[in-house]
Amino acid sequence: MQARMKNPAMLVPGAMQAMQSLMKCAELGGVPMRTLSLVHLRVSQINGCSVCVDLAHRFKKSEDSNERLFTVAAWRDAPYFNDAERAALALAEAVTRMSDRPDPVPDEIWNEAARHYNEQQLASLILWISLTNVWNRLNVTTRQIAGEWAKSAEAQKWTETSFATR
Repeated sequence: MQARMKNPAMLVPGAMQAMQSLMKCAELGGVPMRTLSLVHLRVSQINGCSVCVDLAHRFKKSEDSNERLFTVAAWRDAPYFNDAERAALALAEAVTRMSDRPDPVPDEIWNEAARHYNEQQLASLILWISLTNVWNRLNVTTRQIAGEWAKSAEAQKWTETSFATR
């Protein structure tokens, strides 16, 4: 396998910094990083982004179990997630799969998320989900190779300041 090109965020001046800055803003919304990481993994699974799925394992925190990571694709039937995480995962799926249904984010999903998260936290989740979708689209479109970026100097610099180290 070979990537079509470098990730566009690395080629367009200021793009990587802007994306990282927006991710940091989303992290400040009060949603636990553990939840944001699960959301990132689930969205990346849906979009088939091997780079981001790979990163979820590489940067797994000690407080998160392999069972949670391995079963996030089947979160509805797995006992490892609390109600707030389930609401965040349902919202992530709805926002990611907007074209799959006539009402992309049904009231049932929204209301359940709003039951667990305040307005600032919901804003954080929506930004996080949207940014993950952007990363996924950049990586998948340009056929980035899982594991390759994680070994690069850019990755080392990025992980020093990103969600992966928190």
